[in-house]
Amino acid sequence: MPSLPEVLQTFPDQALLIHIKSNDPAEGEQMARYLSTLPKERLATLTVYGGDKPIESLHQLMPELRVMSKATLKSCLIPYIAVGWSGYVPEACAQTQLHIPDQIAPWLWGWPNRFMERMDHEQTKVVLVAGSGDFSQGFDTIDDFSRIPSGFHGWIWTNRIDRIGPVLQSK
Repeated sequence: MPSLPEVLQTFPDQALLIHIKSNDPAEGEQMARYLSTLPKERLATLTVYGGDKPIESLHQLMPELRVMSKATLKSCLIPYIAVGWSGYVPEACAQTQLHIPDQIAPWLWGWPNRFMERMDHEQTKVVLVAGSGDFSQGFDTIDDFSRIPSGFHGWIWTNRIDRIGPVLQSK
Protein backbone atom coordinates (compact mmCIF):
# COMPACT_ATOMS: atom_id res chain seq x y z
CA MET A 1 0.00 0.00 0.00
CA PRO A 2 1.44 3.41 -0.90
CA SER A 3 2.05 6.01 1.79
CA LEU A 4 0.16 9.32 1.82
CA PRO A 5 3.25 11.25 0.60
CA GLU A 6 3.56 8.78 -2.31
CA VAL A 7 -0.10 9.22 -3.25
CA LEU A 8 0.14 13.01 -3.11
CA GLN A 9 3.30 12.92 -5.21
CA THR A 10 1.74 10.59 -7.79
CA PHE A 11 -1.43 12.70 -8.09
CA PRO A 12 -0.14 16.25 -7.48
CA ASP A 13 -3.09 18.10 -9.02
CA GLN A 14 -5.96 15.75 -8.22
CA ALA A 15 -8.64 16.38 -5.63
CA LEU A 16 -8.34 13.62 -3.03
CA LEU A 17 -10.49 12.31 -0.22
CA ILE A 18 -8.40 11.00 2.69
CA HIS A 19 -10.03 8.62 5.15
CA ILE A 20 -8.83 8.34 8.74
CA LYS A 21 -9.97 4.84 9.65
CA SER A 22 -9.81 5.07 13.45
CA ASN A 23 -11.57 7.22 16.01
CA ASP A 24 -8.31 8.14 17.75
CA PRO A 25 -7.87 11.92 18.16
CA ALA A 26 -4.08 11.44 18.00
CA GLU A 27 -4.45 10.38 14.36
CA GLY A 28 -6.11 13.72 13.59
CA GLU A 29 -3.18 15.48 15.26
CA GLN A 30 -0.69 13.37 13.29
CA MET A 31 -2.52 14.15 10.05
CA ALA A 32 -2.44 17.87 10.88
CA ARG A 33 1.32 17.74 11.47
CA TYR A 34 1.85 16.21 8.05
CA LEU A 35 -0.68 18.26 6.10
CA SER A 36 0.52 21.54 7.62
CA THR A 37 3.74 21.07 5.62
CA LEU A 38 1.84 21.23 2.32
CA PRO A 39 1.25 24.41 0.31
CA LYS A 40 -2.08 26.17 0.73
CA GLU A 41 -2.97 25.45 -2.92
CA ARG A 42 -2.57 21.71 -2.35
CA LEU A 43 -4.59 21.77 0.85
CA ALA A 44 -7.47 23.33 -1.10
CA THR A 45 -7.71 20.11 -3.16
CA LEU A 46 -7.94 17.77 -0.16
CA THR A 47 -10.76 16.60 2.07
CA VAL A 48 -10.23 14.44 5.14
CA TYR A 49 -13.03 12.40 6.67
CA GLY A 50 -13.39 9.81 9.36
CA GLY A 51 -14.37 9.37 13.00
CA ASP A 52 -15.61 12.32 15.00
CA LYS A 53 -12.61 12.48 17.36
CA PRO A 54 -9.73 12.60 14.86
CA ILE A 55 -11.66 14.95 12.58
CA GLU A 56 -12.38 17.30 15.48
CA SER A 57 -8.67 17.31 16.42
CA LEU A 58 -7.63 17.90 12.82
CA HIS A 59 -10.16 20.68 12.30
CA GLN A 60 -9.09 22.48 15.49
CA LEU A 61 -5.49 22.48 14.28
CA MET A 62 -6.30 23.24 10.63
CA PRO A 63 -9.64 25.07 10.41
CA GLU A 64 -8.97 25.96 6.77
CA LEU A 65 -8.96 22.27 5.74
CA ARG A 66 -12.13 20.70 4.36
CA VAL A 67 -13.17 17.89 6.75
CA MET A 68 -16.16 15.63 7.32
CA SER A 69 -17.42 13.29 10.03
CA LYS A 70 -20.84 12.26 11.33
CA ALA A 71 -20.65 15.15 13.80
CA THR A 72 -19.87 17.74 11.09
CA LEU A 73 -22.66 16.37 8.90
CA LYS A 74 -25.19 16.61 11.73
CA SER A 75 -24.07 20.10 12.73
CA CYS A 76 -24.80 21.28 9.19
CA LEU A 77 -27.78 19.24 8.07
CA ILE A 78 -30.00 19.12 11.17
CA PRO A 79 -30.27 22.92 11.45
CA TYR A 80 -30.54 23.19 7.66
CA ILE A 81 -33.48 20.76 7.56
CA ALA A 82 -35.16 22.80 10.33
CA VAL A 83 -34.78 26.30 8.87
CA GLY A 84 -33.43 25.97 5.35
CA TRP A 85 -36.82 27.08 4.02
CA SER A 86 -35.88 30.60 5.18
CA GLY A 87 -32.67 30.67 3.14
CA TYR A 88 -30.51 30.40 6.26
CA VAL A 89 -27.42 28.22 5.82
CA PRO A 90 -25.77 27.21 9.12
CA GLU A 91 -22.13 28.23 9.55
CA ALA A 92 -21.30 24.53 9.99
CA CYS A 93 -22.18 24.05 6.30
CA ALA A 94 -19.38 26.34 5.09
CA GLN A 95 -16.16 25.00 3.53
CA THR A 96 -16.91 21.35 4.26
CA GLN A 97 -17.95 18.19 2.49
CA LEU A 98 -21.35 16.58 2.82
CA HIS A 99 -22.10 12.96 1.98
CA ILE A 100 -25.86 12.90 1.53
CA PRO A 101 -27.81 9.65 1.11
CA ASP A 102 -30.22 9.84 -1.83
CA GLN A 103 -33.10 8.72 0.42
CA ILE A 104 -32.44 11.66 2.82
CA ALA A 105 -31.67 14.31 0.20
CA PRO A 106 -35.34 15.14 -0.56
CA TRP A 107 -35.71 16.36 3.05
CA LEU A 108 -33.24 19.17 2.33
CA TRP A 109 -34.85 22.47 1.49
CA GLY A 110 -34.47 23.29 -2.19
CA TRP A 111 -33.12 19.87 -3.13
CA PRO A 112 -31.37 19.64 -5.53
CA ASN A 113 -31.02 22.97 -7.35
CA ARG A 114 -31.41 25.60 -4.63
CA PHE A 115 -29.59 23.42 -2.08
CA MET A 116 -26.66 22.97 -4.48
CA GLU A 117 -26.54 26.72 -5.20
CA ARG A 118 -26.39 27.41 -1.46
CA MET A 119 -23.63 24.86 -0.88
CA ASP A 120 -21.67 26.17 -3.88
CA HIS A 121 -21.88 29.64 -2.34
CA GLU A 122 -20.47 28.19 0.89
CA GLN A 123 -17.66 26.40 -1.02
CA THR A 124 -18.96 23.05 0.19
CA LYS A 125 -18.66 19.85 -1.82
CA VAL A 126 -21.76 17.68 -1.96
CA VAL A 127 -21.37 13.96 -2.56
CA LEU A 128 -24.53 11.96 -3.20
CA VAL A 129 -24.36 8.44 -1.78
CA ALA A 130 -26.90 5.69 -2.33
CA GLY A 131 -29.21 4.45 0.38
CA SER A 132 -30.54 5.70 3.68
CA GLY A 133 -27.31 6.61 5.43
CA ASP A 134 -27.00 3.47 7.52
CA PHE A 135 -24.06 2.38 5.40
CA SER A 136 -22.28 4.33 2.67
CA GLN A 137 -23.59 2.62 -0.44
CA GLY A 138 -22.53 3.66 -3.88
CA PHE A 139 -24.16 4.26 -7.21
CA ASP A 140 -22.65 1.04 -8.46
CA THR A 141 -24.77 0.16 -11.50
CA ILE A 142 -25.95 2.19 -14.44
CA ASP A 143 -29.54 1.64 -13.24
CA ASP A 144 -28.60 3.38 -9.96
CA PHE A 145 -27.97 6.56 -11.95
CA SER A 146 -31.71 6.91 -12.61
CA ARG A 147 -32.06 7.96 -8.95
CA ILE A 148 -29.76 10.97 -9.38
CA PRO A 149 -31.98 14.03 -9.80
CA SER A 150 -31.78 16.19 -12.85
CA GLY A 151 -29.93 19.37 -11.95
CA PHE A 152 -27.62 17.69 -9.44
CA HIS A 153 -24.10 18.85 -10.27
CA GLY A 154 -22.19 17.57 -7.26
CA TRP A 155 -20.18 14.41 -6.88
CA ILE A 156 -21.47 10.85 -6.67
CA TRP A 157 -20.12 7.99 -4.61
CA THR A 158 -19.42 4.66 -6.24
CA ASN A 159 -17.73 1.53 -5.01
CA ARG A 160 -17.56 0.07 -8.51
CA ILE A 161 -15.83 2.52 -10.82
CA ASP A 162 -14.61 -0.55 -12.70
CA ARG A 163 -18.22 -1.23 -13.75
CA ILE A 164 -19.67 2.22 -14.28
CA GLY A 165 -16.59 4.13 -15.44
CA PRO A 166 -16.32 2.48 -18.87
CA VAL A 167 -20.05 2.87 -19.52
CA LEU A 168 -20.06 6.54 -18.55
CA GLN A 169 -16.91 7.26 -20.58
CA SER A 170 -18.57 5.85 -23.69
CA LYS A 171 -21.53 8.27 -23.34
